[in-house]
Amino acid sequence: MLESKSRQVQEYVGSLQFDRRLYRQDIAGSVAHVRMLARQGIVTKEDADAIVRGLGAIGTEISSGTFAFKPEDEDIHMAIEGRLFELIGDPAGRLHTGRSRNDQVALDLRLYLKDEIAAIRIALTALRESLLGVAERHKDVIMAGYTHLQQAQPVLFAHHMLAYFEMFTRDDSRLSDCLRRVDVLPLGSGALAGVTYPIDRDSVAAELGFTAVSENSIDAVSDRDFVVEFNSCAALVMMHISRLAEELVLWSSTEFGFITIGDDFTTGSSIMPQKRNPDLAELARGKSGRVFGDLMAILTTLKGLPLSYNRDLQEDKVHLFDAVDVLSQTLPICSAMLDTVEVDRERTKNAIRDYVLATDIADYLVGKGIPFRVAHGVAARLSQDAARRGVGLKDLSIEELRQYSALFDEDVRDVTLESSVAARDTAGGTAPGRVAAALAAAKQRLKTCQ
Repeated sequence: MLESKSRQVQEYVGSLQFDRRLYRQDIAGSVAHVRMLARQGIVTKEDADAIVRGLGAIGTEISSGTFAFKPEDEDIHMAIEGRLFELIGDPAGRLHTGRSRNDQVALDLRLYLKDEIAAIRIALTALRESLLGVAERHKDVIMAGYTHLQQAQPVLFAHHMLAYFEMFTRDDSRLSDCLRRVDVLPLGSGALAGVTYPIDRDSVAAELGFTAVSENSIDAVSDRDFVVEFNSCAALVMMHISRLAEELVLWSSTEFGFITIGDDFTTGSSIMPQKRNPDLAELARGKSGRVFGDLMAILTTLKGLPLSYNRDLQEDKVHLFDAVDVLSQTLPICSAMLDTVEVDRERTKNAIRDYVLATDIADYLVGKGIPFRVAHGVAARLSQDAARRGVGLKDLSIEELRQYSALFDEDVRDVTLESSVAARDTAGGTAPGRVAAALAAAKQRLKTCQ
Protein backbone atom coordinates (compact mmCIF):
# COMPACT_ATOMS: atom_id res chain seq x y z
CA MET A 1 0.00 0.00 0.00
CA LEU A 2 2.85 2.39 0.88
CA GLU A 3 4.57 1.57 -2.41
CA SER A 4 1.38 2.34 -4.29
CA LYS A 5 1.00 5.66 -2.48
CA SER A 6 4.62 6.45 -3.20
CA ARG A 7 4.01 5.92 -6.91
CA GLN A 8 0.96 8.13 -6.74
CA VAL A 9 2.97 10.86 -5.06
CA GLN A 10 5.74 10.51 -7.65
CA GLU A 11 3.25 10.88 -10.47
CA TYR A 12 1.55 13.81 -8.76
CA VAL A 13 4.70 15.85 -8.15
CA GLY A 14 6.39 14.88 -11.41
CA SER A 15 6.40 17.11 -14.47
CA LEU A 16 8.37 14.94 -16.90
CA GLN A 17 5.28 14.14 -18.93
CA PHE A 18 5.06 17.74 -20.10
CA ASP A 19 8.45 19.38 -19.48
CA ARG A 20 10.43 16.80 -21.47
CA ARG A 21 9.98 19.09 -24.48
CA LEU A 22 12.49 21.43 -22.78
CA TYR A 23 15.39 19.00 -23.25
CA ARG A 24 17.16 21.06 -25.92
CA GLN A 25 17.00 24.20 -23.80
CA ASP A 26 18.09 22.31 -20.68
CA ILE A 27 21.11 20.85 -22.46
CA ALA A 28 22.05 24.20 -24.03
CA GLY A 29 21.84 25.92 -20.64
CA SER A 30 23.91 23.23 -18.98
CA VAL A 31 26.58 23.37 -21.67
CA ALA A 32 26.90 27.16 -21.36
CA HIS A 33 26.96 26.89 -17.57
CA VAL A 34 29.68 24.26 -17.34
CA ARG A 35 31.84 26.01 -19.94
CA MET A 36 31.66 29.13 -17.83
CA LEU A 37 32.57 27.12 -14.69
CA ALA A 38 35.67 25.87 -16.50
CA ARG A 39 36.64 29.36 -17.70
CA GLN A 40 36.32 30.62 -14.13
CA GLY A 41 38.41 27.76 -12.75
CA ILE A 42 35.52 26.41 -10.71
CA VAL A 43 35.68 23.00 -12.43
CA THR A 44 38.50 21.53 -14.49
CA LYS A 45 38.48 21.74 -18.27
CA GLU A 46 38.66 17.94 -18.41
CA ASP A 47 35.50 17.56 -16.36
CA ALA A 48 33.74 20.28 -18.34
CA ASP A 49 34.67 18.63 -21.64
CA ALA A 50 33.38 15.28 -20.41
CA ILE A 51 30.11 16.88 -19.31
CA VAL A 52 29.68 18.64 -22.65
CA ARG A 53 30.32 15.40 -24.56
CA GLY A 54 27.88 13.53 -22.34
CA LEU A 55 25.19 16.16 -22.77
CA GLY A 56 25.66 16.01 -26.53
CA ALA A 57 25.16 12.26 -26.47
CA ILE A 58 22.02 12.64 -24.35
CA GLY A 59 20.62 15.20 -26.78
CA THR A 60 21.13 12.75 -29.62
CA GLU A 61 19.45 9.96 -27.65
CA ILE A 62 16.38 12.07 -26.87
CA SER A 63 16.01 13.46 -30.38
CA SER A 64 16.35 9.99 -31.91
CA GLY A 65 13.85 8.46 -29.48
CA THR A 66 16.31 6.03 -27.88
CA PHE A 67 16.52 7.80 -24.51
CA ALA A 68 15.05 5.66 -21.73
CA PHE A 69 12.93 7.89 -19.48
CA LYS A 70 12.50 6.31 -16.06
CA PRO A 71 9.42 6.46 -13.82
CA GLU A 72 11.51 7.85 -10.98
CA ASP A 73 12.69 10.80 -13.10
CA GLU A 74 10.79 13.71 -11.61
CA ASP A 75 11.42 16.13 -14.46
CA ILE A 76 13.54 16.60 -17.55
CA HIS A 77 16.35 18.14 -15.52
CA MET A 78 16.70 15.09 -13.27
CA ALA A 79 16.31 12.73 -16.22
CA ILE A 80 19.20 14.35 -18.07
CA GLU A 81 21.41 14.59 -14.99
CA GLY A 82 20.74 10.94 -14.08
CA ARG A 83 21.69 9.79 -17.56
CA LEU A 84 24.81 11.97 -17.45
CA PHE A 85 26.01 10.06 -14.35
CA GLU A 86 25.48 6.79 -16.22
CA LEU A 87 27.54 8.03 -19.18
CA ILE A 88 30.48 9.81 -17.54
CA GLY A 89 30.39 8.94 -13.86
CA ASP A 90 31.57 11.29 -11.09
CA PRO A 91 32.31 14.38 -13.23
CA ALA A 92 28.54 14.64 -13.79
CA GLY A 93 28.23 15.71 -10.16
CA ARG A 94 30.09 18.95 -10.94
CA LEU A 95 27.53 20.21 -13.46
CA HIS A 96 25.16 21.56 -10.83
CA THR A 97 27.86 23.64 -9.14
CA GLY A 98 26.70 27.24 -8.76
CA ARG A 99 23.10 26.75 -9.84
CA SER A 100 19.76 25.54 -8.51
CA ARG A 101 16.87 23.85 -10.20
CA ASN A 102 15.00 27.09 -9.52
CA ASP A 103 17.14 29.22 -11.82
CA GLN A 104 17.67 26.27 -14.18
CA VAL A 105 13.91 25.88 -14.73
CA ALA A 106 13.49 29.62 -15.26
CA LEU A 107 16.32 29.58 -17.81
CA ASP A 108 14.89 26.67 -19.79
CA LEU A 109 11.47 28.27 -19.94
CA ARG A 110 12.86 31.57 -21.21
CA LEU A 111 15.02 29.87 -23.83
CA TYR A 112 12.03 27.86 -24.99
CA LEU A 113 9.76 30.87 -25.21
CA LYS A 114 12.33 32.90 -27.13
CA ASP A 115 12.36 30.19 -29.80
CA GLU A 116 8.58 29.87 -29.87
CA ILE A 117 7.96 33.61 -30.12
CA ALA A 118 10.29 33.75 -33.11
CA ALA A 119 8.41 30.89 -34.81
CA ILE A 120 5.00 32.35 -34.02
CA ARG A 121 5.99 35.73 -35.42
CA ILE A 122 7.00 34.02 -38.66
CA ALA A 123 3.60 32.30 -38.75
CA LEU A 124 1.90 35.66 -38.11
CA THR A 125 3.77 37.12 -41.06
CA ALA A 126 2.54 34.25 -43.25
CA LEU A 127 -1.03 34.83 -42.06
CA ARG A 128 -0.82 38.51 -42.96
CA GLU A 129 0.57 37.58 -46.37
CA SER A 130 -2.46 35.34 -46.90
CA LEU A 131 -4.78 38.19 -45.88
CA LEU A 132 -3.09 40.45 -48.41
CA GLY A 133 -3.39 37.70 -51.03
CA VAL A 134 -7.15 37.30 -50.66
CA ALA A 135 -7.52 41.10 -50.54
CA GLU A 136 -5.44 41.55 -53.70
CA ARG A 137 -7.40 38.89 -55.58
CA HIS A 138 -10.66 40.70 -54.83
CA LYS A 139 -9.54 44.31 -54.51
CA ASP A 140 -12.35 45.68 -56.69
CA VAL A 141 -15.16 43.80 -54.89
CA ILE A 142 -17.70 46.01 -53.14
CA MET A 143 -19.52 44.65 -50.11
CA ALA A 144 -21.69 46.02 -47.36
CA GLY A 145 -19.80 47.18 -44.32
CA TYR A 146 -21.64 46.27 -41.14
CA THR A 147 -22.25 47.77 -37.73
CA HIS A 148 -24.39 45.85 -35.23
CA LEU A 149 -24.44 43.15 -37.96
CA GLN A 150 -26.68 45.50 -39.95
CA GLN A 151 -25.69 46.82 -43.37
CA ALA A 152 -24.17 50.24 -42.81
CA GLN A 153 -22.08 51.64 -45.69
CA PRO A 154 -20.45 50.11 -48.76
CA VAL A 155 -16.76 49.25 -48.48
CA LEU A 156 -14.21 47.39 -50.55
CA PHE A 157 -13.71 43.76 -49.53
CA ALA A 158 -9.97 44.43 -49.52
CA HIS A 159 -10.50 47.24 -47.02
CA HIS A 160 -12.28 44.78 -44.75
CA MET A 161 -9.40 42.30 -45.01
CA LEU A 162 -6.89 45.05 -44.26
CA ALA A 163 -8.66 45.60 -40.94
CA TYR A 164 -7.55 42.10 -39.93
CA PHE A 165 -4.07 42.85 -41.24
CA GLU A 166 -3.89 45.71 -38.74
CA MET A 167 -5.07 43.47 -35.90
CA PHE A 168 -2.43 40.84 -36.57
CA THR A 169 0.23 43.52 -37.04
CA ARG A 170 -0.54 44.79 -33.53
CA ASP A 171 -0.25 41.19 -32.33
CA ASP A 172 3.19 40.92 -33.88
CA SER A 173 4.22 44.18 -32.24
CA ARG A 174 3.04 42.94 -28.84
CA LEU A 175 5.00 39.70 -29.23
CA SER A 176 8.09 41.67 -30.19
CA ASP A 177 7.69 43.77 -27.07
CA CYS A 178 7.03 40.68 -24.94
CA LEU A 179 10.27 39.16 -26.24
CA ARG A 180 12.28 41.98 -24.64
CA ARG A 181 11.11 40.87 -21.21
CA VAL A 182 11.58 37.17 -21.96
CA ASP A 183 15.13 37.88 -23.13
CA VAL A 184 16.64 38.07 -19.63
CA LEU A 185 19.07 35.49 -18.21
CA PRO A 186 18.00 34.18 -14.76
CA LEU A 187 20.81 31.62 -14.42
CA GLY A 188 23.18 32.54 -11.61
CA SER A 189 20.38 33.45 -9.22
CA GLY A 190 20.68 30.10 -7.45
CA ALA A 191 17.77 28.96 -5.33
CA LEU A 192 16.84 32.56 -4.50
CA ALA A 193 19.81 34.46 -3.04
CA GLY A 194 22.53 34.18 -5.66
CA VAL A 195 25.54 31.82 -5.50
CA THR A 196 28.85 31.78 -3.64
CA TYR A 197 31.05 30.93 -6.63
CA PRO A 198 32.81 33.54 -8.81
CA ILE A 199 30.59 32.93 -11.83
CA ASP A 200 30.48 35.09 -14.97
CA ARG A 201 26.82 35.59 -15.77
CA ASP A 202 27.46 37.97 -18.65
CA SER A 203 29.46 35.37 -20.59
CA VAL A 204 26.67 32.82 -20.12
CA ALA A 205 24.14 35.38 -21.34
CA ALA A 206 26.26 36.06 -24.41
CA GLU A 207 26.67 32.36 -25.22
CA LEU A 208 22.94 31.70 -24.89
CA GLY A 209 21.92 34.82 -26.80
CA PHE A 210 20.37 36.82 -23.96
CA THR A 211 20.55 40.59 -24.12
CA ALA A 212 20.20 41.18 -20.37
CA VAL A 213 20.93 39.58 -17.02
CA SER A 214 18.35 39.54 -14.21
CA GLU A 215 18.85 42.23 -11.58
CA ASN A 216 17.35 40.50 -8.54
CA SER A 217 17.83 36.83 -7.68
CA ILE A 218 14.56 36.52 -5.74
CA ASP A 219 12.56 37.95 -8.61
CA ALA A 220 14.48 35.93 -11.21
CA VAL A 221 13.49 32.52 -9.81
CA SER A 222 9.87 33.45 -9.03
CA ASP A 223 9.01 35.69 -11.98
CA ARG A 224 6.51 34.26 -14.42
CA ASP A 225 5.24 37.60 -15.68
CA PHE A 226 6.72 36.72 -19.04
CA VAL A 227 4.46 33.64 -19.21
CA VAL A 228 1.42 35.74 -18.35
CA GLU A 229 2.43 38.33 -20.92
CA PHE A 230 2.93 35.76 -23.64
CA ASN A 231 -0.38 34.08 -22.84
CA SER A 232 -2.05 37.48 -22.96
CA CYS A 233 -0.53 38.09 -26.40
CA ALA A 234 -1.62 34.62 -27.48
CA ALA A 235 -5.17 35.26 -26.23
CA LEU A 236 -5.36 38.46 -28.29
CA VAL A 237 -4.13 36.67 -31.40
CA MET A 238 -6.73 33.95 -30.91
CA MET A 239 -9.44 36.52 -30.29
CA HIS A 240 -8.62 38.13 -33.63
CA ILE A 241 -8.53 34.73 -35.31
CA SER A 242 -11.91 33.95 -33.78
CA ARG A 243 -13.42 37.16 -35.16
CA LEU A 244 -12.06 36.37 -38.62
CA ALA A 245 -13.26 32.78 -38.38
CA GLU A 246 -16.73 33.95 -37.38
CA GLU A 247 -16.98 36.08 -40.50
CA LEU A 248 -15.76 33.24 -42.70
CA VAL A 249 -18.44 31.01 -41.18
CA LEU A 250 -21.13 33.64 -41.75
CA TRP A 251 -20.02 34.56 -45.25
CA SER A 252 -19.87 30.94 -46.38
CA SER A 253 -23.41 30.21 -45.16
CA THR A 254 -26.27 29.71 -47.61
CA GLU A 255 -27.90 32.95 -46.51
CA PHE A 256 -24.81 35.07 -47.18
CA GLY A 257 -23.07 33.03 -49.87
CA PHE A 258 -20.33 35.65 -50.17
CA ILE A 259 -17.40 33.23 -50.18
CA THR A 260 -16.41 29.65 -50.75
CA ILE A 261 -13.70 27.93 -48.73
CA GLY A 262 -11.54 25.23 -50.29
CA ASP A 263 -12.64 21.60 -49.91
CA ASP A 264 -9.60 20.77 -47.77
CA PHE A 265 -10.96 23.13 -45.11
CA THR A 266 -14.58 22.04 -45.09
CA THR A 267 -16.21 18.74 -44.24
CA GLY A 268 -19.41 16.93 -45.13
CA SER A 269 -22.17 15.85 -42.84
CA SER A 270 -22.59 12.30 -41.55
CA ILE A 271 -26.22 12.37 -42.71
CA MET A 272 -26.74 15.36 -45.03
CA PRO A 273 -24.77 14.88 -48.26
CA GLN A 274 -25.17 18.48 -49.45
CA LYS A 275 -23.32 20.02 -46.52
CA ARG A 276 -19.95 21.82 -46.73
CA ASN A 277 -19.33 22.68 -43.13
CA PRO A 278 -16.61 25.29 -42.38
CA ASP A 279 -15.20 23.06 -39.65
CA LEU A 280 -11.67 24.46 -39.69
CA ALA A 281 -12.92 27.99 -39.15
CA GLU A 282 -15.25 26.79 -36.41
CA LEU A 283 -12.44 24.94 -34.65
CA ALA A 284 -10.16 27.98 -34.86
CA ARG A 285 -12.97 30.00 -33.31
CA GLY A 286 -13.50 27.36 -30.63
CA LYS A 287 -9.84 26.95 -29.71
CA SER A 288 -9.68 30.59 -28.67
CA GLY A 289 -11.47 29.54 -25.48
CA ARG A 290 -8.61 27.20 -24.55
CA VAL A 291 -6.06 29.97 -24.84
CA PHE A 292 -8.23 32.37 -22.83
CA GLY A 293 -8.40 29.64 -20.19
CA ASP A 294 -4.62 29.25 -20.22
CA LEU A 295 -4.25 32.96 -19.48
CA MET A 296 -6.72 32.88 -16.59
CA ALA A 297 -5.14 29.70 -15.21
CA ILE A 298 -1.61 31.12 -14.97
CA LEU A 299 -2.91 34.37 -13.48
CA THR A 300 -4.81 32.39 -10.86
CA THR A 301 -1.76 30.22 -10.13
CA LEU A 302 0.40 33.27 -9.50
CA LYS A 303 -2.00 35.54 -7.64
CA GLY A 304 -1.41 34.23 -4.11
CA LEU A 305 2.23 33.14 -4.23
CA PRO A 306 4.67 34.57 -1.68
CA LEU A 307 8.25 35.11 -2.78
CA SER A 308 10.25 33.37 -3.93
CA TYR A 309 9.98 29.98 -5.66
CA ASN A 310 6.99 27.75 -4.91
CA ARG A 311 6.15 24.38 -6.43
CA ASP A 312 2.94 25.87 -7.79
CA LEU A 313 5.12 27.35 -10.52
CA GLN A 314 5.52 23.88 -11.99
CA GLU A 315 2.02 24.35 -13.40
CA ASP A 316 3.16 27.31 -15.51
CA LYS A 317 4.39 25.01 -18.24
CA VAL A 318 1.03 23.29 -18.71
CA HIS A 319 -0.66 26.57 -19.57
CA LEU A 320 2.26 28.02 -21.53
CA PHE A 321 2.75 24.91 -23.65
CA ASP A 322 -0.95 24.64 -24.43
CA ALA A 323 -1.15 28.28 -25.56
CA VAL A 324 1.97 27.82 -27.70
CA ASP A 325 0.63 24.61 -29.24
CA VAL A 326 -2.81 26.01 -30.08
CA LEU A 327 -1.33 29.15 -31.62
CA SER A 328 1.38 27.27 -33.52
CA GLN A 329 -1.20 24.89 -35.02
CA THR A 330 -3.90 27.47 -35.72
CA LEU A 331 -1.90 30.17 -37.51
CA PRO A 332 -0.68 28.06 -40.47
CA ILE A 333 -4.09 26.38 -40.79
CA CYS A 334 -5.77 29.77 -41.06
CA SER A 335 -3.17 30.98 -43.56
CA ALA A 336 -3.73 27.96 -45.79
CA MET A 337 -7.51 28.30 -45.48
CA LEU A 338 -7.41 31.97 -46.49
CA ASP A 339 -5.40 31.04 -49.57
CA THR A 340 -8.41 29.03 -50.78
CA VAL A 341 -11.07 31.69 -50.13
CA GLU A 342 -12.86 32.96 -53.24
CA VAL A 343 -15.41 35.77 -53.17
CA ASP A 344 -18.60 35.69 -55.23
CA ARG A 345 -18.40 39.32 -56.31
CA GLU A 346 -21.86 39.41 -57.85
CA ARG A 347 -23.51 37.82 -54.82
CA THR A 348 -21.63 40.18 -52.53
CA LYS A 349 -22.66 43.27 -54.45
CA ASN A 350 -26.24 42.19 -55.09
CA ALA A 351 -26.73 41.50 -51.39
CA ILE A 352 -26.26 45.19 -50.65
CA ARG A 353 -29.51 47.01 -49.97
CA ASP A 354 -29.34 50.51 -51.38
CA TYR A 355 -30.29 51.92 -47.99
CA VAL A 356 -26.55 51.79 -47.31
CA LEU A 357 -26.39 54.94 -49.46
CA ALA A 358 -28.50 56.91 -46.97
CA THR A 359 -25.43 58.70 -45.59
CA ASP A 360 -24.38 59.56 -49.14
CA ILE A 361 -27.88 60.94 -49.79
CA ALA A 362 -27.48 63.12 -46.70
CA ASP A 363 -24.07 64.27 -47.97
CA TYR A 364 -25.67 65.00 -51.35
CA LEU A 365 -28.17 67.33 -49.66
CA VAL A 366 -25.40 68.96 -47.64
CA GLY A 367 -23.77 69.73 -50.97
CA LYS A 368 -26.98 71.53 -51.90
CA GLY A 369 -26.56 73.85 -48.95
CA ILE A 370 -28.53 72.48 -45.97
CA PRO A 371 -27.02 71.51 -42.57
CA PHE A 372 -26.02 67.90 -42.10
CA ARG A 373 -28.48 67.27 -39.26
CA VAL A 374 -31.36 68.45 -41.43
CA ALA A 375 -30.08 66.35 -44.32
CA HIS A 376 -29.69 63.37 -41.98
CA GLY A 377 -33.35 63.68 -40.97
CA VAL A 378 -34.48 63.80 -44.59
CA ALA A 379 -32.42 60.72 -45.51
CA ALA A 380 -33.70 58.86 -42.45
CA ARG A 381 -37.37 59.50 -43.26
CA LEU A 382 -36.77 58.65 -46.90
CA SER A 383 -35.09 55.34 -46.07
CA GLN A 384 -37.69 54.35 -43.49
CA ASP A 385 -40.62 55.11 -45.78
CA ALA A 386 -39.03 53.25 -48.69
CA ALA A 387 -38.40 50.24 -46.47
CA ARG A 388 -42.01 50.21 -45.31
CA ARG A 389 -43.15 50.30 -48.92
CA GLY A 390 -40.73 47.52 -49.84
CA VAL A 391 -38.92 49.55 -52.50
CA GLY A 392 -35.34 50.67 -52.86
CA LEU A 393 -34.10 54.24 -53.00
CA LYS A 394 -33.19 53.76 -56.67
CA ASP A 395 -36.81 52.84 -57.39
CA LEU A 396 -38.11 56.24 -56.29
CA SER A 397 -38.78 58.86 -58.94
CA ILE A 398 -37.41 62.38 -58.64
CA GLU A 399 -40.97 63.58 -57.94
CA GLU A 400 -41.25 61.15 -55.04
CA LEU A 401 -37.84 62.23 -53.71
CA ARG A 402 -38.86 65.89 -53.88
CA GLN A 403 -41.67 65.16 -51.44
CA TYR A 404 -38.88 64.89 -48.86
CA SER A 405 -36.75 67.78 -50.13
CA ALA A 406 -37.10 70.14 -53.07
CA LEU A 407 -33.33 69.99 -53.47
CA PHE A 408 -33.37 66.54 -55.07
CA ASP A 409 -32.55 66.61 -58.77
CA GLU A 410 -31.46 64.19 -61.51
CA ASP A 411 -27.87 64.28 -60.29
CA VAL A 412 -28.93 62.24 -57.25
CA ARG A 413 -28.69 59.27 -59.62
CA ASP A 414 -24.94 59.77 -59.50
CA VAL A 415 -24.99 58.48 -55.92
CA THR A 416 -24.04 54.82 -56.37
CA LEU A 417 -22.14 52.13 -54.53
CA GLU A 418 -19.08 53.00 -56.60
CA SER A 419 -19.36 56.72 -55.90
CA SER A 420 -19.87 55.99 -52.22
CA VAL A 421 -16.61 54.07 -51.79
CA ALA A 422 -14.76 56.52 -54.05
CA ALA A 423 -15.91 59.43 -51.87
CA ARG A 424 -14.18 57.99 -48.77
CA ASP A 425 -10.88 59.30 -50.08
CA THR A 426 -9.21 60.08 -46.76
CA ALA A 427 -6.29 58.42 -45.02
CA GLY A 428 -7.49 55.02 -43.81
CA GLY A 429 -10.63 55.21 -45.96
CA THR A 430 -12.16 52.70 -48.36
CA ALA A 431 -11.65 54.63 -51.63
CA PRO A 432 -9.98 52.39 -54.25
CA GLY A 433 -6.88 54.56 -54.44
CA ARG A 434 -6.49 54.57 -50.67
CA VAL A 435 -6.96 50.82 -50.46
CA ALA A 436 -4.45 50.21 -53.25
CA ALA A 437 -1.94 52.39 -51.40
CA ALA A 438 -2.70 50.58 -48.14
CA LEU A 439 -2.11 47.20 -49.80
CA ALA A 440 1.23 48.39 -51.15
CA ALA A 441 2.21 49.80 -47.77
CA ALA A 442 1.19 46.58 -46.02
CA LYS A 443 3.38 44.54 -48.36
CA GLN A 444 6.30 46.85 -47.62
CA ARG A 445 5.70 46.54 -43.88
CA LEU A 446 5.84 42.77 -44.17
CA LYS A 447 9.19 42.93 -45.95
CA THR A 448 10.68 44.52 -42.85
CA CYS A 449 9.52 41.48 -40.82
CA GLN A 450 11.41 38.99 -42.97
